[in-house]
Amino acid sequence: MNNARTTQARDAALNDMLVRGRFLEAFDRFYHDEVVMQENSNEPTRGKKENLEREKGFFGNVEEVEESTLVSSAVSGDVSLSEWVVRLRFKDGSTHQVQQAASRRWRDGLVACERFYYDAPAQPEERVDSD
Repeated sequence: MNNARTTQARDAALNDMLVRGRFLEAFDRFYHDEVVMQENSNEPTRGKKENLEREKGFFGNVEEVEESTLVSSAVSGDVSLSEWVVRLRFKDGSTHQVQQAASRRWRDGLVACERFYYDAPAQPEERVDSD
């Protein structure tokens, strides 16, 4: 099996786990020990252990994955791209829906670099009381 087909098969298996809400299990199975992950233009997090801790911290606040929909995906060589709609209900009762794109670079059959692109939620406007 050539590299592009291997990447395509692994990316499809990873996406299948994400669609089923198995985020941490997918991370353990498909991510490289030296993975670099980045959200938008935020500082990247380096290393599987560090990223797993970050992911566990985030998902520890999630009550339920209400939706995890793969909208589209593509693979070219060792790069895969995917578009997602994810809706989460948090333990505090709030919900958050994000439409995002993910870019993955694969090495040795594992995700070595992943970057997410999405619109960050708007910050609440400062309230100004008029007298």
